[in-house]
Amino acid sequence: MGRVTATERRAVLLATAGLALAAGCATRNAVAPPVHASSRAPAPPAPPAQPAQLTHGPRDRPRVALTFHGGGDPATARALLTEAEKHGARVTVLAVGTWLDAHPDLARRIRDGGHDLGNHTLRHLDINAMSEAEARAEIAGCAERLKRLTGSVGSWFRPSRTPTASPLVTRLAQEAGYPHVLSYDVDSLDFTSPGAAAVARKVLAEIREGSVVSLHFGYDDTVAALPVVLEELDRRGLAAVTTTELFS
Repeated sequence: MGRVTATERRAVLLATAGLALAAGCATRNAVAPPVHASSRAPAPPAPPAQPAQLTHGPRDRPRVALTFHGGGDPATARALLTEAEKHGARVTVLAVGTWLDAHPDLARRIRDGGHDLGNHTLRHLDINAMSEAEARAEIAGCAERLKRLTGSVGSWFRPSRTPTASPLVTRLAQEAGYPHVLSYDVDSLDFTSPGAAAVARKVLAEIREGSVVSLHFGYDDTVAALPVVLEELDRRGLAAVTTTELFS
């Protein structure tokens, strides 16, 4: 083989460098192969959507919600709140707007105790029987008072004079800022004044994990029954929590 001159060697080196450069550019400009759907981590399942009207919370956790319709003698309201707090319980108060007008200090008392405060209409009339304008005014009137007293319309709305809201009232509540109508699955019937023993017996016979209990301020039977109910809940290992905690 003949001797390679310097000129020929330089030409070979330049050609080799050009091939390497081209290969490097091709590598940098190559498009990454597509990731097939089967190779991606599956997305976590979305939590189940809550219905527009809620009657109870999850049945697989030892929690219940005691909910009180806010009205009547403020002394019984304070007594019930104090009794609940003695047992480490937190409750939900659905307040009537005119009751808040008469006793505005109770809004702060409820909130300062760590309890939920919500809307039970302005005047506690049969809201399902009202026209759209009347029902809207009932919901908005109470919401305005809650906002003025606490800075919030509250998380919960419960219709007055009925355990469940009509589709119209449900829509109006959502428009006012309440995603859900709060009903219940245990009715204490304390407003019929059956006696403290009867109130406690009915609640304890029906309550279970996730239950939402309907109770009232303003009735002596409820004040006398509450310690019995709370002691038995403690014995059963059921925690009385706010409605917000129940559904969280």
